[in-house]
Amino acid sequence: MRTVFSYLAAFRLRMGAGFALKVIGTVAELFLPLIMAHMIDEVVPTQSVLALSLWSAGMLAVALVAWAGNVVANRFASKVARDTTERLRADLFSKTLSLSARQTDEATLPSLVSRLSTDTYNVHNMLGMMQRIGVRAPILLVGGVALTFTVDPVLALVMLVTVPFLALISAVVARRGIVLYTRLQESMDAMVRKVRDDHTGMRVIKALSKTEYESRSFRAVNERIVQDETRAGVITGITNPVMTAVLNVGMAAVIFIGAYRVCAGSVKPGQILAFTSFFTVMLNAVIAVGRIFVEFSRGSASARRIAAVLALPREMLPEACPEDESGAFIRFRDVTFSYGGAPALENIGFSVKKGESLGIIGGTGSGKSTLVSLLLRFYDPDAGAVYIGGKDVRSYDKEELSKKFGVVFQNDFLMAASVRENIDFERGLSDDRLKDAARYARAEKFIAAHDGMEGRLTARGSNFSGGQKQRLLIARALAASPEILILDDSSSALDYKTDAELRKTLFENLPDTTVILVAQRISSVRFADHILVLEGGRMAGFGTDEELMQNCAEYRRIYRSQHGEGGEEDVQA
Repeated sequence: MRTVFSYLAAFRLRMGAGFALKVIGTVAELFLPLIMAHMIDEVVPTQSVLALSLWSAGMLAVALVAWAGNVVANRFASKVARDTTERLRADLFSKTLSLSARQTDEATLPSLVSRLSTDTYNVHNMLGMMQRIGVRAPILLVGGVALTFTVDPVLALVMLVTVPFLALISAVVARRGIVLYTRLQESMDAMVRKVRDDHTGMRVIKALSKTEYESRSFRAVNERIVQDETRAGVITGITNPVMTAVLNVGMAAVIFIGAYRVCAGSVKPGQILAFTSFFTVMLNAVIAVGRIFVEFSRGSASARRIAAVLALPREMLPEACPEDESGAFIRFRDVTFSYGGAPALENIGFSVKKGESLGIIGGTGSGKSTLVSLLLRFYDPDAGAVYIGGKDVRSYDKEELSKKFGVVFQNDFLMAASVRENIDFERGLSDDRLKDAARYARAEKFIAAHDGMEGRLTARGSNFSGGQKQRLLIARALAASPEILILDDSSSALDYKTDAELRKTLFENLPDTTVILVAQRISSVRFADHILVLEGGRMAGFGTDEELMQNCAEYRRIYRSQHGEGGEEDVQA
């Protein structure tokens, strides 16, 4: 909650004004039963129309003050809750973008999505309610008890006996509720993860007729949410009925004793009526307190989850590292890396000069994409070092390093926007650069057939073929004239002829760009200046196509399996 309170500090003046108005309105509301009791017991017996009119006008004025104070205060509360949540959500979103890949892996994407949506919504509701009802309800409850002493101390003491029980119930429910709502939000994370995975793989699920299986799987996740929500609802739901029951017992005792005191002449009828009015006020306040504890429990659990992300330290900051004196443009020096278990890469060492091309090939899980992630400094190696231009990638500023690259990943995305917006990607590039990039990516013809650069893509680019989408992504990577172009299995949807033409265009028009081709097909990498063969996270070979055909068994096996010469060899591509 400290994190949320730090955001509220910016609106302390508006909150202070709201609190002051809320106090004025609520206190005015508390005086209405006293005025009513006085009119019944003291003014009405005088039979003075003027006095009755004056007291009625005074009661109306107090009611208007109560109404106006509460309405204006509620408007202030809504604005504070809205603006605080807006800033909190914006900072949380920025924080998620700045997290390292390892931090994102640990937090998980579904959980981050849930914190940005459900958790910030819960915090918004909590802030609004705490300002609107969180101020009013305690004043009505405590003030109602206090003012009953001015009416009749004996009856007030009877009512006061219920307060410790109300406080105990509130404390127990609040403590238990926070734990239960934290568990509920974790279940919501699991549901977001399930929905995201199923929607991403919807075509595969339908093609394999697994819709019923996925529905059963979702029902299991949904049932867990229902169970957690039921547990949280049962605990927080007992607040109102139990508190109301306690107050009703107290009120029954008040009426019983009050009736006896009226008969004895110790209390007037108007005072008993004031007591019942105060009871109604206090009962409504108790109901409101119950709502507060529900929202507070849910909001506190969400606030803790948000604060946990905001408190994560910044990683991947520039470090002072020794420079590489080998003269290579890209160099991996004895690099070892793991995601927490067995090494994904082990003792990787090679170098590439500026303007050369590097092909990376290997079986599924051999470490190809991991190697690219280390080059981009999504992760830092556990041992060894990665150099670009003689500098350790850990010594680069994040922006400086990212500008060196143009990257197309295996599962990259396209926006539901124009072709121009997808290639430019908010970089403010000129039309000539965009057109050159499209030409180098062999995308000019089909872009023209889709209304040119202003043609619109649907969600996920579904109105373009797989090969066309890959070439749009390549055009995006080329548009900023990067020093290093990484194509991570980005030609898998292209036919052999288009793939060959694309590679030829890249090598002819980008002589100073170092091209890294990560591919499953050996035909996509065999014409590269260097080819790195990975097997189980280790280097199985490094050299040219001719050299590897002579001295790398793994490379020959991949070649045979893809060219029909492998017999019963295990297909690695």
